[in-house]
Parts: sequence; structure tokens; C-alpha cells
Amino acid sequence: MAGSAFRPANDPRLGIAMICLGMVVITVNDSIVKALSDRYPLHEIVFVRAIVALLFSLAVLRFEGGLRALRTGRPAAHLARGLCMVVANLAFFGALAAVPLADVTALFFVAPLLITLLSIPFLGEKVGIRRFSAVAVGFVGVLVMLRPGAGELEHAPDRLTLLLPMVAALAYATMQILTRKLRASAPASAMAAYIQVMFIAVSLGFFAAAGDGRFAEGTENKTWLFLFRAWTWPTLEHWLLFVLLGGLSGFIAYALTQAYRLADAATLAPFEYVALPSAIVLGWIVFDHLPDHWVLLGCALIAGSGIYVYWREKQLAREGAPRRGPAGRRRPVARQ
Repeated sequence: MAGSAFRPANDPRLGIAMICLGMVVITVNDSIVKALSDRYPLHEIVFVRAIVALLFSLAVLRFEGGLRALRTGRPAAHLARGLCMVVANLAFFGALAAVPLADVTALFFVAPLLITLLSIPFLGEKVGIRRFSAVAVGFVGVLVMLRPGAGELEHAPDRLTLLLPMVAALAYATMQILTRKLRASAPASAMAAYIQVMFIAVSLGFFAAAGDGRFAEGTENKTWLFLFRAWTWPTLEHWLLFVLLGGLSGFIAYALTQAYRLADAATLAPFEYVALPSAIVLGWIVFDHLPDHWVLLGCALIAGSGIYVYWREKQLAREGAPRRGPAGRRRPVARQ
């Protein structure tokens, strides 16, 4: 296989470390985007962010094969992966303009559950009853977190806004499944670069179609305004935030891509819940939105499920019993 040189060794510990770090950085990125959402359109923020992130990805690419690593024999699959990431971002940030950070993040966290479920039919991964039960406990934690915020969410601009994080979750889960399938076709930096190019292309399309703000005239819907208001030249202070967003985006794309190249999807999925307590803390510090004890209980359930999955993964690795994988190669026993 032409891209086999890029196939990384399975390393669940490093994959988990990358996903946890990436999730914390994501919440910082989300907070900055939410803070800018009442001044600039999303496609302008994404355009500047993607330019900086692309430079970051190309710089890292120098150490992972150089520009020749951008060549791929599976362009359609990489294009689909990039489109999934763009849809996930548009839907998530569209909701973020109108709904508190912690609530949008909680709604989005059907994504790890979807990743775990999708990894079974599409990747042939085995998820035993113990890990599946741990993920179920994490889902209960999400429900606990949503319960105290239900009254507030009912006052969101419209029902469509509340569906957006779930649309984002489905697109994101599909993107990560594609990452796992494409992991041998390109290094992480190249895969991150493909995504940034897609962001740039879509943002320019938005600018050409709606950059003058004509579709935002006469509406007070925060989500719609964020998507379609006119481009505005940023202040110097905001330029610094735009550049920071670009650096964070470049790192996030690399960290998440590398994580899903190093470890199987079902192992990593529960650790994406690290973003939940991060979102709660930043939502309180930046936006003065402090959740109550029900939300904290939900976080404890979610974190507990993730810790258990990690412990189970280590236990199975120590046992080292082999089994046949989907491609016929020897792999560890079915994860439980």
C-alpha cells in the first residue's frame, strides 16, 4: 500500500493523552469564538483561523515527510472528512452564539457515544459489555447535566438551535471514523492541512455569497446573525485573538487526528468528555455562567466512565491475549 509508511503503531496511552489535551484546548477555542460571535461573522473567524492553522500544519509537516506527504491516493475520502469537520464546526458554533458554552458542549457530547457505536460496523472494532456499560454511564451523566438546564434551553431562540449541536456531533463522529480508516494514507499534519484547506474554501464561498451581510438584515436571531452578518475589519486586539484561534485550531486538528491514528475509536471516545468540565470552568470564568450541583454530578459520572475505560484498556493490554482482526492480523482480545 502506497501510504503504509504513514501507518503509526497502536499506542493507546499516547492517543488518550492527545485527545485529553486536544479537548481542553478546544474549550479555550470555543470560548474565544463565543466572545467574538457578537462582532464578526463565523465564516470570517474561520477563514483567518484556518489560514494560521494551515501554516501551523505545514510547519509540522516538515517533520512528517515534507510536502510530498500531501499526495494521497484517496482524495475523495479526505474531502469527505474535511466536509464533515466543516459541518461540525458550523453547526456547533452556530448554536454557541445563542446558548451557554456548557449547555452546547453537553448537547454535543452524544458524539463520543456515536463514535463508539459507529466504530463497530465501520471499523470492525469490538466493544465488550464492560466498556459499553461504562459509555452508558457517561450518557447518563450527559442526561443529568441537561436536566437542570432544561428550563434555560427552552428559552433558546428556536428548536433548530438546540438540534445544531447534535448535527455537529454526528458530523464529528463520522469525521473521526474516517480518520481511523485513513490513518495509513497520510501523516497527522497532512490530514490536518486538508481540513484547513476545506475551511478556507468554504469560508470564501460564504464570503462570495453573503459577505456583504444582506442575508442578516432584519433578523435578531443570534445564530443567523453569526452565520451571515457582514465581514468587519477586526481591531488590533481582535486580530491577536484571531491569530491565537488559528494556532489553537492547528494544534487541535493535529492532536485529534494523531489521537485517532494511535488508538481505536471506542477507547478514545469516552475521554472526549474531558471537554465538559473544561467548558463549565471557562463558562463560569469568561461568561459568568455557573452550573449547579446537578451539572457537577453529571461531570463526575462522565469522568468516572472515562477513567474506567482507561483502566480496562490497560488491564487487557497486560493480558495480551491475541485475536484475529478484521483484516486477518493478530490483535488483542475483544475489548470489554
